[in-house]
Amino acid sequence: MSVDDVVAAVRQLPDKQYASDPLPTSLLKENVDVLAPFLTELFNTLLILGAVPTTFKSAHITPLIKKSDLDPAEPKSYRPISNLTVLSKTLERLVARQLLDYLSAAVPDVQSAYHTHHSTETAVLKVLGDILHAVDSGDLAALALLDLSAAFDTVDYVTLLQRLRISYGLGGRVHDWFQSYLSGRLQFVSCGGSSSTPTQLICGVQQGSVLGLILFLLYMADLLELVRVYGLEPHLYADDTQIYGFCHPASCLEL
Repeated sequence: MSVDDVVAAVRQLPDKQYASDPLPTSLLKENVDVLAPFLTELFNTLLILGAVPTTFKSAHITPLIKKSDLDPAEPKSYRPISNLTVLSKTLERLVARQLLDYLSAAVPDVQSAYHTHHSTETAVLKVLGDILHAVDSGDLAALALLDLSAAFDTVDYVTLLQRLRISYGLGGRVHDWFQSYLSGRLQFVSCGGSSSTPTQLICGVQQGSVLGLILFLLYMADLLELVRVYGLEPHLYADDTQIYGFCHPASCLEL
């Protein structure tokens, strides 16, 4: 990656500050022209070595309650948002841009999350439009909604790395880098001025990271073909899956 790539990525950073950052984000952005050559050398060296530093893989978790009506005493009522250092997220943004350019044809159109020109609105329009078209033609329609529990937290690293190599052709030093990115990740919970003991992750992609969401989509992509094997239509938004099909009224039991 070039110095210009790094400068652009830093300038696009949100003005957020976390306790794990040794340098204020505002100071980094104000002095990016001076610091960018050093950051570029650092990032390119990490990519060449196929390595991610431990400090880039340590996150403190801010628990955010999912819905206001959930029991605040229940741990499962909270979404674990990972706060990572600004430099680690800058590197992730740069890698994500290259990864998405490489995979531009591989990200399925029926995955509406984190996909340019796609949204929850386009997902609803697509599914509803298909169903209305079938019903208007005199067919019956059936729709099943799947919601995976703790989907992001249960991604298996061995399976994900196999998927990256076999399904997407990410081998060699690139595969080494992603293996390093996933291994040895630490997290601790920070709440009310207290922090828990750091724990090493054995599975899952961190919500709050940049690459975690993209890796989850790649991990889930084969589900689409599995659904189509049965003559049904899938549509996804992140970990929410819509599976639907149509038939003549006389064939509803088969459907």
